[in-house]
Amino acid sequence: MEKILRINILVLMAMLTASLWWGCSEKEIDDEPAVIIMNKSHHFPLGCDTVYVGESFTFKATFTDNQELGAFNIDIHHNFDHHSHSTELLNCEMDPKKTPTDNVFLFIQSYSIPDGLTSHHAEATIEIPADADTGDYHFFLALTDKEGWQTVRGVGIKVLAR
Repeated sequence: MEKILRINILVLMAMLTASLWWGCSEKEIDDEPAVIIMNKSHHFPLGCDTVYVGESFTFKATFTDNQELGAFNIDIHHNFDHHSHSTELLNCEMDPKKTPTDNVFLFIQSYSIPDGLTSHHAEATIEIPADADTGDYHFFLALTDKEGWQTVRGVGIKVLAR
C-alpha cells in the first residue's frame, strides 16, 4: 500500500511538473496590426478618385500581416457634412455642405480572407445606383488580422454623374 502511494505521488508530481513546464513555455504573441497598402497605381480608389452613378467600380488593395490576415470591411458613406475620420492623407476639393436626400448612397460589406494568408490582393466590385446622391463620400476600409488587431484607412472620393 505504501509502495502504491509513493508511485501515485511520483506520477502526480511528474504530471504537475510536465504541465507547469508546457504551460509556461513561451508563446509568440502577435502584437502587430495588419497593413493596408493603397498607394500604387493599380489600387483603387485612391484619395480624391471619382466613381459614377449607375456604374460599378472595382476596389483593389493589398493587405499584409506578420502572422495571418483575418477579414476586411468596406464602408462607403456620404461626407456632405465634411466630417473626418483622420485617416485621410489628402485634402480633396469639397463641394459645399448639403443635406442628404433619401437617395444617399450607403454601402457596408464584410469580406473574408482565406485562412493562412499573410499577404492578400483584395478586389471587390461595387455598384453605385443610378439614382444615388452625388457629391463627397468617404471610402472607409477596416482590416482585421486573425489575432483581432484592426487597421483602418479612409479616403475621400467623389460620386458624380457622367
